Amino acid sequence: MGEFIIKMPDVGEGVAEAELVEWHVKTGDPVREDMVIAAVMTDKATVEIPSPVNGTVIWLAGEIGDRIAVKAPLVRIETAGETDEAPRVRIAQTPVAETPKVEIAKPVPAAPAPAPAPAPAPVEKSLAAPSVRLFARESGVDLRQVQGSGPAGRILREDVEQFLSLGTTPVPVKGGLARKTATEEIKLTGLRRRIAEKMVLSTSRIPHITYVEEVDMTALEELRVTMNGDRRPDHPKLTVLPFLMRALVKAISEQPEVNATFDDDAGVITRHGAVHIGIATQTPAGLTVPVVRHAEARGIWDCAAEMNRLAEAARSGTATRDELSGSTITISSLGALGGIVSTPVINHPEVAIIGVNKIATRPVWDGTQFVPRKMMNLSSSFDHRIIDGWDAATFVQRVRTLLETPALIFIES
Repeated sequence: MGEFIIKMPDVGEGVAEAELVEWHVKTGDPVREDMVIAAVMTDKATVEIPSPVNGTVIWLAGEIGDRIAVKAPLVRIETAGETDEAPRVRIAQTPVAETPKVEIAKPVPAAPAPAPAPAPAPVEKSLAAPSVRLFARESGVDLRQVQGSGPAGRILREDVEQFLSLGTTPVPVKGGLARKTATEEIKLTGLRRRIAEKMVLSTSRIPHITYVEEVDMTALEELRVTMNGDRRPDHPKLTVLPFLMRALVKAISEQPEVNATFDDDAGVITRHGAVHIGIATQTPAGLTVPVVRHAEARGIWDCAAEMNRLAEAARSGTATRDELSGSTITISSLGALGGIVSTPVINHPEVAIIGVNKIATRPVWDGTQFVPRKMMNLSSSFDHRIIDGWDAATFVQRVRTLLETPALIFIES
């Protein structure tokens, strides 16, 4: 008998530790070669770690949410013999530039091992990825009722769909109104922790000023409907956002200070010639911001196609690191749920974010009577250290003019 020690992968680029975001096994579980045993996350990537050998798990390093130093022992596996084959590490979400490595101690003769650490609490629950938990919750399915077909009994989306196809649903609670006293503690881990840290950074270091303006979208909506009706089969369906992206490009050409990033530690503002527009996108795991690069060099259809491609990649977890970083200004939109007004948080270290609220038909006075118009509010936030209120208002008013007279968007400067 021998023992393999799998250490926390070295993902390079100065990363000193990674966060445990998922265990696929518990102490005592048998594992087979190439079976995924854990997932860890840095601020650059989520990495799946497979077992390089067949054996039995005899020790796990910690619980979900724990931060483990690079090269520290992560898993100990008891094996029947020696093997020289190196393990492979899978990049699950955002690849890093350098290929991650897993360090393994050479097999050593079995020796009295210390008492195994207790299995982490999350393995006592149904094993499932966050996206599967969200799908189950939205479908009204208790995962404890579902039999998992994945490694170590992990529940896959297909398992939940199979459960639903059998017509099996949770038994409804009978009776009238009753008090509820239960509480649930949820540890902040993975992408949700990253989002929380980014929001704290943005709101604690950036003094926000938010400016709201009403925009008459009637003419643009008529144009959008016409263009969608005449579009080629290979063209995507247009939403409001590609028009807004092109309007931002034209407005930025007149006020380049809005398309900037601010290094507040060094006290340096960088104005960018390229307009890399981040599109805040909701995914099953949380909010991400894929980036449409060089919007200044893209037309309406190209902006729409690239935005759709990136949104799908973000939602499926296949977006690359470059596709999720490097924005110079961000758009935040909740679509039909956009409400009347919002106070978007700037995507640090940028200096501006444009919030899109919902379009609604409202009565507007035209000088002689009230007429129905399709109205939308823009709620935009600016870094008040860099952008004065007057400049913020001037920028938004220019964007408003372009959206209300959409032909201007297509006129070359």
